[in-house]
Amino acid sequence: MYAVKRPPVIKTQPESVTVFSTEDFVMNCEASGNPSPIFRWAKDGEDFDPGSDPELKVSESSGSFAFYTLSNTMDTLNKYKGKYVCYASNELGTAVSNEAILNTDGKSTSTTHKKVDETADEGKSFILKCNPPQSSMEPIIHWMDLRLRHIDLSKRVMAGKDGNLYFANLESSDSRDDYTCNVQYLATRTILAKEPTSLKVTQSNSVLRNRRPQMMRPTGHHSTYHALRGQTLDLECIPSILPLSETRTTKDMFDRRLRFTNISESDGGEYQCIAENSQGNTKHIYMLTVEAAPYWIKEPVSQLYAPGETVRLDCQADGIPSPIISWTINGVPISGVDKDPRRTLTASGSLILEDVNFGDTAIYQCRASNKHGTILTNTNVYVIELPPQILTDDGNTYAYTEGQKALLECETFDRPDPPILLQISDPKDRTVTLSWTPGDDHNGPVTEYVVEFEDHRSNESVWKMLARVSGNKERAVLSLWPFMSYRFRIIAINDVGKSDPSKPSGIYNTPAEAPDNNPKDVKSESIEPNTLVISWKKMNKTEVHGPGFKYCVQWRQAVGGGPDWHEKNVTEPPFRVDNVGNFSAYEIKVQAFNEIGRGPEPDTVIGYSGEDVPLEAPMDVGVEIINSTTIKVTWAPIDKDTVRGHLLGYKVLPYHHRGRRAQELESTVVVKTEPNEKKKVISDLRPFSNYTLKVTVYNIKGEGPFSEALPFETPEGVPGPPLTLTLDSPSETEMTLHWTPPGQPNGVLIGYLLQYQQSDDDSPMQVETIDDPTVTHITLKNLDHKSHYRFYLRGRTAAGDGVPTTMKGATMLDGGVTEMQPSFATQGWFIGVVSAIGLLLLILLILCFIKRSKGGKYSVKDKEEGPMDSEARPMKDETFGEYSDLEEKRTASQPSLCEKSKLYSEDNLDFNGSSAMTTELNMDESLASQISRPSGGPEGYHGLPENAPLNPTTCSPATNGVPNSVTILD
Repeated sequence: MYAVKRPPVIKTQPESVTVFSTEDFVMNCEASGNPSPIFRWAKDGEDFDPGSDPELKVSESSGSFAFYTLSNTMDTLNKYKGKYVCYASNELGTAVSNEAILNTDGKSTSTTHKKVDETADEGKSFILKCNPPQSSMEPIIHWMDLRLRHIDLSKRVMAGKDGNLYFANLESSDSRDDYTCNVQYLATRTILAKEPTSLKVTQSNSVLRNRRPQMMRPTGHHSTYHALRGQTLDLECIPSILPLSETRTTKDMFDRRLRFTNISESDGGEYQCIAENSQGNTKHIYMLTVEAAPYWIKEPVSQLYAPGETVRLDCQADGIPSPIISWTINGVPISGVDKDPRRTLTASGSLILEDVNFGDTAIYQCRASNKHGTILTNTNVYVIELPPQILTDDGNTYAYTEGQKALLECETFDRPDPPILLQISDPKDRTVTLSWTPGDDHNGPVTEYVVEFEDHRSNESVWKMLARVSGNKERAVLSLWPFMSYRFRIIAINDVGKSDPSKPSGIYNTPAEAPDNNPKDVKSESIEPNTLVISWKKMNKTEVHGPGFKYCVQWRQAVGGGPDWHEKNVTEPPFRVDNVGNFSAYEIKVQAFNEIGRGPEPDTVIGYSGEDVPLEAPMDVGVEIINSTTIKVTWAPIDKDTVRGHLLGYKVLPYHHRGRRAQELESTVVVKTEPNEKKKVISDLRPFSNYTLKVTVYNIKGEGPFSEALPFETPEGVPGPPLTLTLDSPSETEMTLHWTPPGQPNGVLIGYLLQYQQSDDDSPMQVETIDDPTVTHITLKNLDHKSHYRFYLRGRTAAGDGVPTTMKGATMLDGGVTEMQPSFATQGWFIGVVSAIGLLLLILLILCFIKRSKGGKYSVKDKEEGPMDSEARPMKDETFGEYSDLEEKRTASQPSLCEKSKLYSEDNLDFNGSSAMTTELNMDESLASQISRPSGGPEGYHGLPENAPLNPTTCSPATNGVPNSVTILD
C-alpha cells in the first residue's frame, strides 16, 4: 500500500515558566509526523542549540525534545532568561510552537530589620508597615503575634493587599509589642517572618468620638486600574471612619474588596467606594479599563488539496487593542519568502493560494499579536500529487454473451465519494440526529466527516462547519440553536483528499425560545454635553432565538434618581438620551428579548453623560519665589462637581512681559499637572522680569476659566556674557580691551570683573574690578610682550558675577595685537585645503617621474646653480633669530624636485611683498613652503575663510623687512 506522509503537528507545547530553583528549569516540546520530525529551538529570535551548551542536558527521542539544566546554582540560570520557540520539521513542512517565556526568580529571603517601636494617639487612624521583599510572586500576608496567633481583623482593623495593617481608629487595646508580619510564598513554599513591631497607644481624655471619614487606601480621590480579559481583579477600599458605619460601592463587596472573576470587557467603567457617617462622607473613584490579549474568532483548517485548487485560509482574531495578523510559511515570514503572484493576503487577514501544486505543500502559521501577547496556529496545506495507480490485476478474462452489457473493472486509488441518503431523526430541545450512508472510498479509508449547515431563512447562501465526526461513524448528534432553519451536508475526507459536498438534507426548523444572554460591552460613549449615549456589542443571529428580537435599554441616575428606571426598546445600538445634565453618573443596563420572552437580568454598569468645559477657576493661587529663575505655584483643589467631566489636571501659565515695567506680553509657557497635584515648581524663568500668572483646570472638552491674574517679579540673577570683546595694543607692553554690555543683564548692572593670565605657563590669575557699569574699555599695562594672554570678562549684578566672554591675544612689536582664534586644524576648510595640496603634490611627483622616464636627465649643475628660494635665503637681521646651516641646505634643496613647478617659484609665500609669517602649526615646513600665491593677487584666495591663517588678507604687513611677532596659535 501507499505509505501516507504526514506533516508535523505540535502535540505538547513548551510552557512559560518562572524558575525559582534549578529543578524548575525544563523546556519540553512534542510533535507527531511521518517521517518523524526533527526539532530545533530559537531563543529571542536567534537560533539556539541546547546540545552545544555544556550546562544543559538534552533528552531527545522520536517525537519529543526536552532540555534542562545541570547547574546547581540559580546564578548560572540568568543567561537563559528569554522567549523560546520550538520548530518541528519534516519534508512536508515546519510546525512552530507557541512562545514560551522563561524567567528566573530566586527564593525570597528576609532582609534584616531592627525592631520598630511605634507610638500613636488613641482615636487616630494608623498604619503598620510590612514591606515584603520584592518578588515576581504575589505573597500572602499573615499578621500574627509571637505565639503565631492571627491578629483579630474587623471593620476597624484591616489587612491591605499591600501587606500593611490598617487601623481605622486606635483603641487602647491595640497596644502590644509583638505585631509580626509573616510573608508566605506558595510557589517556593517559603514563609518569612519580620521582626516584631511594638505599638503603644497613648490614651487621651480628648479623644474624638466623631470624625469625617477619610480614605486610607487607596489615597487620593481617583485611581486607574488596567486588567486583561479573563483575569481576576480586586479593588480595595479601606477608609478611616469614626464611628464605624457601612462602606458602600456600586457593586457588592467582601472584606472591603470588590472582586472581579474572569473579568470581561463589559466590566470596564467607573466604580465608587463611599464611606459615610454623621460627620459627612468621602469617596474614591476607580477607573477600570479592561483590555484583552489576542484570542481566536476563526482559525484556518488543515486539509488535503488536489493540484490546481484554490486554497483560502481564513484567520480572524480579536483583542483590545485589535491584534495584528501576520503569516509565516514553515516559520519564515511571508515577506522573507520569494514573491508569488498566486499568493495574496486579504484585508481581513485571510491567505489565498491559487492554482496550488505540490510545491505549495507546507505548514502555514497565522500569528495574532497585540501589546498583551501573541497567539499562533499551524495549518497544514498538503497538496497530493500521487501518480495514477490501477489496482486491478492485469490479464483478467471476461466472458459475455452477445447482446449483454459488459462491465470491465478498473479499480483506481482516488478521493472518496460524498455520503448519500442524509436523514434527520430524534429531534429534541436543541439537538437532532443526522445519519448518512458512506460513499465509495476508492480504497482510501475515510478518516473524518465534516458536517456543515446553512440557515435557510438567511438571504445569504453560506455553508458553515457545525461538527467533525470520526470516519468510522455514520451518524452524529448535532447541537443546534433555537429559531433556525437548518439544512445539512457532509464532506468525507481520507488521506488522499476530501470529497465533494453531499446533496443537502431536508429543512429542519428549531423552535423559538427566549434569549440565553444579554449583549456585552455595555457602556456610555457620550461625547456631547447634556447627552447620554448608551452603546453595546450587537448580538449575532445565533443568539436571537426567536422572532421580534429587540433590546430593552434602561437607565436612571446613580445618585438621587429614585428606584424607577427609564427604558426604551430599540433594534440596534447605540441609544441616545438628551437633557440628562453634564457629566452625571447613570446606572445603565441592556436586556435582550423577543416575542417568547426576555433574557436573564442584565448587569448594571455606571456610565456618564457627556462632558462640558469646567465652570470655575482654581482659587487661592499663590506664588513662592525660590530663586531668580524658579517659582513654586500653589492652589486649592477644584470642586470636582464644577469640573463637569473627568479632571485631567491643571494648567499653569506664567505670562512674561516684554519689559521690566511694560504691560505688553512677550511669551507664555504652559505647564500641565496631574489631577491630584496642588503645587508645581516652574523653572527656566527669566531673572529680573515681570510676570503675570494664571491657573486653569481642564478636562477632555477643554479648559475652564482662568484664575485671577497674579503678578510677580523674579529677583535679579547673574548677567549673561558681554556681547563683544575686542583687543587693541597701544604698545608692546599694553593691551586695551573694548566691550559692549551683556545682552541679558538679568538685573541692575553694577560693574565688571576682568580676569587674565598668561596662557603659556602656570602664572597666577590677575583681577581687575570695575565698579562703573558705564565703562566699556580698560587698558592693561606692564604686560609681557613675549607672552600670550587669556582674558575673562564678566558683568556683575547684586546677585553675583555673570557668565564670562573669553578672548586670547598677545601684544605686537609694532603696537598691534592679535586675537587668537579657535583652532583651525579641525575645521572643514583646513582639512579640504590640506587634502587638495596633498593631491597636487602627488600629481607633481607623477609628472616629474614621467618627465625623467622619457630621457630627461637630472643636472647636478643645474641644481647647484639654480635660484634659491626666497624662503631659504639666510636672514641677515638677527632680530627674529637665525636659521641653522642644516635648515638652509634642506630648504634650498627643495626646488630640485621639479624646476618648472609653479609651487616652487621664487614668489613662494611672498604675500603682497610681505615677509612670510611664522605659524605655530603642527605642519611640516615643506608643506607650508608649498602654499604659493596664485596669479591674480589675493583674490585667488577667495575660497578660504577670512579668518583662515593661510589667507594673506589676514596677515599683518611686515615691518622694516623683519617678520613681525604676531603668532597665531591653536
